[in-house]
Amino acid sequence: QVLLVESGGGSVQPGGSLRLSCAASGITRNHYSMGWFRQAVGKEREGVAVIAEGDITTYADSVKGRFTISRDNAKNTINLQMNNLKAEDTAMYFCAAERSASRWWLSLHPGDFSAWGQGTQVTVSE
Repeated sequence: QVLLVESGGGSVQPGGSLRLSCAASGITRNHYSMGWFRQAVGKEREGVAVIAEGDITTYADSVKGRFTISRDNAKNTINLQMNNLKAEDTAMYFCAAERSASRWWLSLHPGDFSAWGQGTQVTVSE
């Protein structure tokens, strides 16, 4: 069973930065893609950034150029560096993982992921 634990959320002013981390346990040597998703109050969960085991990435258009996802396969961790944060980035951020058939699988669809963390809150306000 895969266990994901997020950390690093908090409150920041617009234009500020935060770094989220996700530690995974229970991941086997099979290929796993991991990513960050977010859900704002009253909205559906949406994909933010996903990284495949082969280190290729995909981002939501709304965060391109501001967020960077990275992973350390040896430590089974992923990070999300968030710069130039905006009020609309306010949401609960979730780490997710999914075993895939290749090292290159990417998806921003929440329904494609089966393992989820509990989430960490990010609030961007004056």
